[in-house]
Amino acid sequence: MTNSRPSIKPIIYLLGALLLVGLGVEYLETERSIYWPGYFSMMVFYAVIFYIGIYAAHVRKATNSDEVLLAGRSIPLGIAVFTMSATWVGGGYINGAAEYAASDGLAWVQAPWGYALSLILGGLFFAKKMRRLEFTTVIDPLEQRFGEKMAAILSIPALLGELFWTAAILTALGTTFGTVLGLDFTPAIIISAAIAIAYTAVGGLWAVAFTDVIQLIFIFVGLGLVIPFALQHVGGLENAWQVYAEAKGSFSNLMPPLDGWNHPEWGNSYWLWWDSALLLALGGIPWQVYFQRVLSSKDPQTAQRLSIVAGFVCIAAAVPAVLIGIIGDVVSWQEVGVAAPDEAALVLPYVVRYLTNPVVATIGLGSIAAAVMSSVDSSILSASSMASWNVYRRLINPDMSAKNLHKLLKRVIWIIGITATLIALQIKSVYVLWFLCSDLVYTILFPQLVTSLFDGKANRYGSMAGLAVSLVLRLGGGEPALGIPRLIEYPMITDGTIMFPFRTLAMVSGLLTIIIVSRLTQKQDPPNQLSKQTDEDKVTRTG
Repeated sequence: MTNSRPSIKPIIYLLGALLLVGLGVEYLETERSIYWPGYFSMMVFYAVIFYIGIYAAHVRKATNSDEVLLAGRSIPLGIAVFTMSATWVGGGYINGAAEYAASDGLAWVQAPWGYALSLILGGLFFAKKMRRLEFTTVIDPLEQRFGEKMAAILSIPALLGELFWTAAILTALGTTFGTVLGLDFTPAIIISAAIAIAYTAVGGLWAVAFTDVIQLIFIFVGLGLVIPFALQHVGGLENAWQVYAEAKGSFSNLMPPLDGWNHPEWGNSYWLWWDSALLLALGGIPWQVYFQRVLSSKDPQTAQRLSIVAGFVCIAAAVPAVLIGIIGDVVSWQEVGVAAPDEAALVLPYVVRYLTNPVVATIGLGSIAAAVMSSVDSSILSASSMASWNVYRRLINPDMSAKNLHKLLKRVIWIIGITATLIALQIKSVYVLWFLCSDLVYTILFPQLVTSLFDGKANRYGSMAGLAVSLVLRLGGGEPALGIPRLIEYPMITDGTIMFPFRTLAMVSGLLTIIIVSRLTQKQDPPNQLSKQTDEDKVTRTG
């Protein structure tokens, strides 16, 4: 570690470039003007985050694969909790919580507690074992148990999930900045993506972890300041809740009624609720963005503790966003003097911009930007880690040194980041793509990860059969938004939406198939056993 500090010249250049972009947009845009106080706050925030990122790279030099991908497996518990929590509490997380609270009711705000539960379950059952065996990515146990080629196939939904998640977050950012700053969609996405890619490529996981600390503080402080100002427009919290509960009925509760299938307001959507809940709670575990933090911990006990604590932090972080959604739903926008937002996805930026004073709105904007950046950098690094470690190194260049792996990772970070940015700029259904990939992570990767870690008799034939069954049952339900036809006539179809929990059916069927087929094919394909990764596996060579 070095005690010198990096030059501030890149920061000066960055501020100058951002100012020129803003002036250029202001000059070219004829229909609206930039909200300059908010834009200046964004400039300062991005400059601070970028400096922290390059500072982390300056003081932490990578000498082996653990340093490159996992910060030397030495991230302290406090920073680990921050980076784990900030990764989950992203732009989609807080925007989505506010959006669904305003549009569909508290019952459908499932992501906060669903993902928090996935962190807690991951800590209780997965974190210690993964860290004890010193794996590098979530794909490593699949590779040991089922072979390199099978692991490469199984890494596809994980890679696509991270890629489309990044694109979806950038898309949300462009929409939000357009509302709050008057900044055009394209420059907002390009600026944010370029900064996140740059410091992630330079500093790796240490840069992401250091910046996550600042970003999570921004999220709590920024959204926390918005609440008291916004509540003044709805007569206080008690009055807002009374109006909200009356309007939303049973959907204002966190959980559906126990007899939801017989409830007039719920009907078959009760089963869709449980399908979505299980997808979040269990499908939130087999993501590289999660295990990258688990595996960077200094020991298995720390890995478990950070996962569980981060779960509770995530729940706490969702509270302000949910309150903002409730306020945005019950407030009279006409009395505020602005038209109501065209769509529920804009509730959060509307409340931040129009129900607070300029100073608080500026700080609130910083919290939105922080939430986006904290997820974008983590997702880019996670996808790049899997592509470099499990695909390129394992299948193409097994003898790659740590020095060359580091160079490769930097290149892949730029490739993944630029690809996600282009997707965000060109494809309107990014969220649909991400939802589909999340489905595949839940239905395919979760049963594969469970059996690879906990079933000593699981083998390659079982993995192949489980993959086929899960894939057929999930894709058999189709995806109307992507033009994928429905091939299996599941029951409980309402307005083209399958209410039957077919995703959970696909997951459970795949899990049982792996277990059964593996036991029927023990002689043909004896199972491989998990073992602690060797120094050779971890690429300690530096030449």
